[in-house]
Amino acid sequence: MSYEITNLCVNCHACMDICPSEAISVGLSQFIINPKACNHCEGDYAHAQCGSICPVEGAILDEFGEAVNPAGSLTGIPPERVAQLVAEGIL
Repeated sequence: MSYEITNLCVNCHACMDICPSEAISVGLSQFIINPKACNHCEGDYAHAQCGSICPVEGAILDEFGEAVNPAGSLTGIPPERVAQLVAEGIL
């Protein structure tokens, strides 16, 4: 199973440009990953390059369906703290 790009994708082109196996292409509403071409960057890099460059938390899922950049991983703000700030009307 390959990585998957979710509807959170903002079409920034970063993942497509960095993919060493050229498995990422433009889709109808977001980029898509060709499962036959995606090799998770094994043998090329320690970490999947699409996930390392993606600026959106939760936009790319790994082969287990887990977010490569889970909530809070890029901002450093735990999701429960964000929820609290939203509830308080701060965000």
